[in-house]
Amino acid sequence: MLNRSFCHIPSIGQATESKIWKSQISDFKDFISSPPVFLSGNKKKLILQHIKITKEKIVLKDLSYFMQNLPSCEHWRVFKEFRGCVAYLDIETTGLSDFQNTITTISLFDGKNIKYYVNGINLNDFKEDIKDYELLITYNGKTFDIPFIEKFFQIRLRHAHLDLRYILKSLGYSGGLKSCEKQLDIGRQGSVADVDGFFAVLLWSDYQKTGNIKSLETLLSYNIEDVLNLEYLMVEAYNQKIEKFCVNAELIPKPVKPENPFNTDEVTINRIKDENRGFSGYY
Repeated sequence: MLNRSFCHIPSIGQATESKIWKSQISDFKDFISSPPVFLSGNKKKLILQHIKITKEKIVLKDLSYFMQNLPSCEHWRVFKEFRGCVAYLDIETTGLSDFQNTITTISLFDGKNIKYYVNGINLNDFKEDIKDYELLITYNGKTFDIPFIEKFFQIRLRHAHLDLRYILKSLGYSGGLKSCEKQLDIGRQGSVADVDGFFAVLLWSDYQKTGNIKSLETLLSYNIEDVLNLEYLMVEAYNQKIEKFCVNAELIPKPVKPENPFNTDEVTINRIKDENRGFSGYY
C-alpha cells in the first residue's frame, strides 16, 4: 500500500490522493509514466521527488518516516511492508487501574513465535524481548495495555503502534475484542469461549490462592488466544481498507492460526464459576 500512497507527501492531502487514484493512477509506476493532467507542474515535480524518497524509505525499512508523515488515521498502511517487525501484544491484570493493580500475564506473538510472561516467573524478561520489535499491534492498547505496561515497568515503549480498536471502528466494527471477533466470524473453540477479562482476574486469583497450575494454563490460553486473533483481525482490517479504496493493491492472504500451546481446563472453569456465582452480578 505504501507504494500507492500519496497523502504522506507535503501539501498532498487525502482528497488529492483520491483524485489521483480516480484518474487511473494506482501506484508510483503509473504516476511516473503518466502524471495526472489536473496537477500543476510544481505539484508533479514535488510528488516525483517524494516518490523517490518513499521508495528509499521502504527499502531502508524506515518505519518512523511513514508514521510521522502519514495522517494518523492512515497508519494502517504500513502493515504489509513492516509485517516482519510486528509484535501482537496483550496483557492481563488484576484490575483496570494502573495505580492499584498489577500485570499478571503478557502474551506476545510476532507472526511466527508465541511468547508469554508470567508475574513471579519471567515477567521482567518482557522489557528486553520487546526491544526486538518496531511495530506493536493491540486492541485498545493506546488507552490500556501500553500505559499500564509503561507504568508497571517504569519504561517508555517508543514503538510505532497500531490500535485495532480504532482501525476496526473506522470500518464499522465496534465493541470489545471478542465482539469484533464475532462480527468478523472469528470463533473461539471450546471452553476458552467462556473466559473473558473479568474471569481472567478470577483465574489468576485462584492460581495465587491454590497454586492450581490449571488455572494459570487456562489464563495463558485465553491471553494467547487474544494475540493470535489480533493477527487475523489486522489482516482482515487491512484487506477491507484496501477494498474500500479500490486501488487494486494486492490483498494479504488470511494467516494460518498457530496452535495455542495451552488448553483451558473445563473443570477449573466450572469450579471457579460455581465459587463466584452471583459475585457482582456476573453469574
